[in-house]
Amino acid sequence: MTTPTPPALLIAGHGTRDDAGAEAFRDFVRRLGQRRPDLAVAGGFIELSPPPLGEAVTELVERGVRRFAAVPLMLVSAGHAKGDIPAALAREKERHPGISYTYGRPLGPHPALLRVLERRLEEALEGTAEDRSDVTVLLVGRGSTDPDANAEVFKAARLLWEGRGYAGVETAFVSLAAPDVPSGLERCARLGARRIVVLPYFLFTGILPDRVRRQTQEWAAAHPGLEVRSADVIGPEPELLDLVLERYEEAVKGDLRMNCDSCVYRIALPGFEEKVGLPQQPHFHPDDDGHHGHGHGHHHHGEHSHSHAH
Repeated sequence: MTTPTPPALLIAGHGTRDDAGAEAFRDFVRRLGQRRPDLAVAGGFIELSPPPLGEAVTELVERGVRRFAAVPLMLVSAGHAKGDIPAALAREKERHPGISYTYGRPLGPHPALLRVLERRLEEALEGTAEDRSDVTVLLVGRGSTDPDANAEVFKAARLLWEGRGYAGVETAFVSLAAPDVPSGLERCARLGARRIVVLPYFLFTGILPDRVRRQTQEWAAAHPGLEVRSADVIGPEPELLDLVLERYEEAVKGDLRMNCDSCVYRIALPGFEEKVGLPQQPHFHPDDDGHHGHGHGHHHHGEHSHSHAH
């Protein structure tokens, strides 16, 4: 009796203009394939970086794949995870008749990621006093026009604070949402912080994490009386590999447990009422075969600006 072939794993990434960040994603996809040699694994981006998601689906189809589970390699569920990726997958189903797929949920906040974040904090504080009660952490997320996504970063900050003995964990964003990094650092100082560690809530290196570090250094230079350190991004840690595979297994089994209680596409949140029930359109990747000639809204392919005309 032969064992049925498991569904393939498709990794959907955001994309970055940073070559090292894009290569970190592609290398991570390769590592997933090595971790699970029984799976067909491919990955692609929604924007900015090759290969586009559609090309990754085509690669799987050419390898004989008919069923796959897609996992968004994203920490929070914002516009890409809620709209662009599902719409792109629906488009690929039209392009490749006979394929079927399930769609997993974003990665955070998850205890495994919190352990990695704590490790990054410990690395940043290495060589200093063991007492963490005078350390204030500033967790910096990407930032979104989606209030639900921003709230998820605050949730991660609270979970990181619980039981770890830090003076506090504050939250800031590097784009699209307030408070920005200088404002977050100012808040830490006003709350009486003596030592601050700025912790980027990002999976891999890229333009935005670099901006967080640069803004931190500029603020610290203007405030020489405070000790301010920068921590590293999460990176391709074993915990991240295991978590993506956990999300894959959830998607295959249909155990998704998505939180829709504060999704702007379902609930009329103040200031976002017009988004309720909006149909989702695929985000056309500039390297995708179908990019030209499709009038599906206007997209600014920048890492910190992204608008949709539905």
